Amino acid sequence: MNLRSSSTPHRIAGVIFTLLLASTALPALAETGESTVDKIADVMAIIVLCVVPIVGVALFLMVHVLPEKIAHKRHHPQRDAITTLCLLSLVFGGLLWPLAWLWAFTKPVGYRTAYGTDKHEDYYEEMAVEHQAGRLSDDQVAHLVEDLDSIQAKGPLPPHLKKLREELARRQRAGTNATVAATSATSATSATSATTPAAAVIAPTPVAAPAEEGQA
Repeated sequence: MNLRSSSTPHRIAGVIFTLLLASTALPALAETGESTVDKIADVMAIIVLCVVPIVGVALFLMVHVLPEKIAHKRHHPQRDAITTLCLLSLVFGGLLWPLAWLWAFTKPVGYRTAYGTDKHEDYYEEMAVEHQAGRLSDDQVAHLVEDLDSIQAKGPLPPHLKKLREELARRQRAGTNATVAATSATSATSATSATTPAAAVIAPTPVAAPAEEGQA
């Protein structure tokens, strides 16, 4: 009985001490958790306020210049006007962007009627580079000469296109001369082989000996 009665106060004191420690530690843990959540919220707020608008503007600009890139790829003759329309669409909040998109895919028939071509000038500059590298076929050369002649029929050619026209014409003449020379050589060879007489082999004809008269 004495041992039990002596240990009971110690147990009560231990429980009280534990409760006191818990009461003092819980606010510290709560403050630590709250500070961590606040830091995460601050980082997320910075991302939402700074990074997301930048990414959104970048995507908007990338989509907004698509008509210009399409017109450049298709060598649209009115590419500069499409680029200007895309810039104006930025001012008007993207309202003109659908018009620029449709314009980039149109075939300017009226432009060809007025200027003799439906290609931008940079198309012929690229073809000039291909010609200098020797990567143009005879059909492509003939098509370019036809286009340049159509442009010249509507007005004078710029100096660089006029030079390209002369170079393509020289190549066509050289190809034509080479073809004519090859055809003439083939014809001459065929005519020579046809007119050469075949060697005739004549066999000797045996001559009969005269009969002797007055056999003894």
